[in-house]
Amino acid sequence: MSGVSDQLGEFILVFVPLFVAMDPLGALPFLVPFLGRTPPARRGRVVRIALLTGLVLGLAFLALGRMVFDVLGIQLADFLVAGGLILLVLALRDMIGPGPSEPPEPDELLAVVPIGTPLLIGPAAISMLILLSSLYGYAVTLIAFVANMVLAWIVFRFSARIGEFLGRGGLLAMSRVADLLLAAIAIQLIRRGVVDIWTGLRA
Repeated sequence: MSGVSDQLGEFILVFVPLFVAMDPLGALPFLVPFLGRTPPARRGRVVRIALLTGLVLGLAFLALGRMVFDVLGIQLADFLVAGGLILLVLALRDMIGPGPSEPPEPDELLAVVPIGTPLLIGPAAISMLILLSSLYGYAVTLIAFVANMVLAWIVFRFSARIGEFLGRGGLLAMSRVADLLLAAIAIQLIRRGVVDIWTGLRA
């Protein structure tokens, strides 16, 4: 029973930071009006293209991230600090910067860019995938990533209803809360990396 509890706890430790980094709700202020202008017959296809783009991109970085570490001789502590700094800058930029701009006219290519990437899988999610796979292993990170993609599908599938329920202000508020959590996670990663580097220097 303890083993199952430990595995569940580890899954949550990976799932939550990934959810915050991917932030599917943060894409809704762009996605809702965009889908509203898209013919109903094409909306499902747009959502599928966006999610498939995010899935392929995420799996690619999850598979190749550690290999890049080995080839370049990058230590985990180095990437904790660098990745944490990137996540912190991205979170602060989103919190301080202006809200999302008005989406352009519907085009299925926009399901790839910017919806699939960088709105769903951007630098924050990519950095988090590489970091979490290094900290907790591929298996749990892969499961947590797939679970997040399923959750993103649900959010995107019912984006119109969620948008009506929360309103534009509610969506922006939730996005800002996610940015704040991302900043806190980034500082935690930086602190852990600095401690590991300092410990290595003293050894």
